[in-house]
Amino acid sequence: MNSNYCVIMAGGIGSRFWPVSRSNMPKQFIDIMGTGRTLIQQTYDRFSKIMPDDNIYIVTNEEYRDLVHIQLPDIPDGNILGEPMRRNTAPCIMYANIKIGLKDPMANIVVTPADHLIVDEDDFLNNIKEGLQFVTFNNSLLTFGITPDRPATGYGYIQLAGDKDGSRLVPVKTFTEKPHLELAKFFLSSGDFLWNSGIFLWKQKVIDAAMLEFLPEMYNLFMENIDSFNSADEKVVVNRIYSDAKSVSIDFGVMEKATNVYVLKTDFGWSDLGTWNSLYSLHEKDDDKNVVIGDKVLLNHSFGNYINTSGTDKVVILKDLDDYIIVDTENALLICKRENEQQISDLLNEAKLRFGETIK
Repeated sequence: MNSNYCVIMAGGIGSRFWPVSRSNMPKQFIDIMGTGRTLIQQTYDRFSKIMPDDNIYIVTNEEYRDLVHIQLPDIPDGNILGEPMRRNTAPCIMYANIKIGLKDPMANIVVTPADHLIVDEDDFLNNIKEGLQFVTFNNSLLTFGITPDRPATGYGYIQLAGDKDGSRLVPVKTFTEKPHLELAKFFLSSGDFLWNSGIFLWKQKVIDAAMLEFLPEMYNLFMENIDSFNSADEKVVVNRIYSDAKSVSIDFGVMEKATNVYVLKTDFGWSDLGTWNSLYSLHEKDDDKNVVIGDKVLLNHSFGNYINTSGTDKVVILKDLDDYIIVDTENALLICKRENEQQISDLLNEAKLRFGETIK
């Protein structure tokens, strides 16, 4: 029996990629890189090479269940877990963990976001296999760390506690979420920190024990209803659990508190594709460092811009504009300095209050 499983987390709304990513079609279901496959399809494609469809689970918002069926038709219906509301990653992982544990209590599990870019997929899968081998024989919680190449403020960081030069598997000392620029520069120069990829590996029973220890209220909410899972009552019970569960990330709820956490140092070419700037860094640029996606764009004395007009048929002219994000769709236009992109989500919330939910 293949006891290696994958949980793909696909419930986010991708607000930082507004206006292309919308609440009814978030970024994980979009071919945002122009490859012919959406981000969730690319994630599935990777893991389907090393484990059967029966061992791949998708956790998504209930409203996206049909999108998952359409884009991943080979995933069994019972492996698509619909969340009734967004409660961050800890309840999502607990839900999948129960379902997998009922099927295979000896399971090893990879948990991954649906919307990350992996450049060297062969190296990535070799790292997955190495990580699964490690957690099979160690009662540890493992995460993938990425060697940073710039002081990014939009990523979480992992501080190494052990050998920083020899072994690729190192104990974790601390986690830091999205530091300010000066702290990110210190992390980069110290050599003691890696980016937190948000990809986790563990045995089902090990994360189960960690949930019990560090998130006992949430753990008990699920476990007191365990007889209802895989029954006709599951949806009703899950609705009740999520109504009572606190919103908490697995990083804050478990990983930052546990003492058996390790990181595997990796370098397979990774981006969480969390922002327009991340797309800018990945795309081919013209001689003036502009990224242009669209057929009717004229630039004059404009440098370092990301311009995406693929959603419209407009002619767009830019003159004397540097380092901007410009994204035009049928009913929305975003113009923002690249350095201020972290404010897009807050601005979108303000726009919703002023102009209504039609901009979602």
